[in-house]
Amino acid sequence: MLIVGLTGSIGMGKSTTAKLFMEAGVPVYDADAAVHQLYEGEAAPAIEAAFPGTTAGGKVDRAKLSARVVHDPAAMKQLEQIVHPMLGASRQKFFADAEAAGNPIVVVDVPLLFETGGEKRVDAVVVVTTSPELQRERVLARGTMDAAKLDAIIAKQMPDAEKRKRADFIVDTSHGLDPVRARIRDILAEVVKMPKRRA
Repeated sequence: MLIVGLTGSIGMGKSTTAKLFMEAGVPVYDADAAVHQLYEGEAAPAIEAAFPGTTAGGKVDRAKLSARVVHDPAAMKQLEQIVHPMLGASRQKFFADAEAAGNPIVVVDVPLLFETGGEKRVDAVVVVTTSPELQRERVLARGTMDAAKLDAIIAKQMPDAEKRKRADFIVDTSHGLDPVRARIRDILAEVVKMPKRRA
């Protein structure tokens, strides 16, 4: 089974591209969604023990937890030490289930793939991109953050040009869904011919 890493900066259309991979019949592991699930169950007791007052009703209060760890690298590291092993286990279960079901390809949707060295754990990397103008327009249209917060997030992420340089495949989401669907078909046809290369 081949593992394809899907990544792209905020507002590039990565979530939509992930949905279109699913539409094409490819199982997708969504790292962010997996963290949400852990926060709503398995990880909550350990997080409450490490950071008292950050959970309620057996679920992590993301705002409280974020406020506690965001400016404290040691706390962030402690949180990662709790969550990463659980995430690893959930990802391995996803791979095992997909392989048992006979899937030739799976996609792992990881926002910070390059930033976390995740490209070594996949066989091919797909980077989702669009113009900086469209990126800003999409994110600000969500109404969940202002321009300053967006700039701060973009500043923390690897530049789009660098991601594109390191990609095996690029999906440009600037022109609607149909070109993306066509691109995904092409990528899937190419990936099956590629050798496994993950470490």
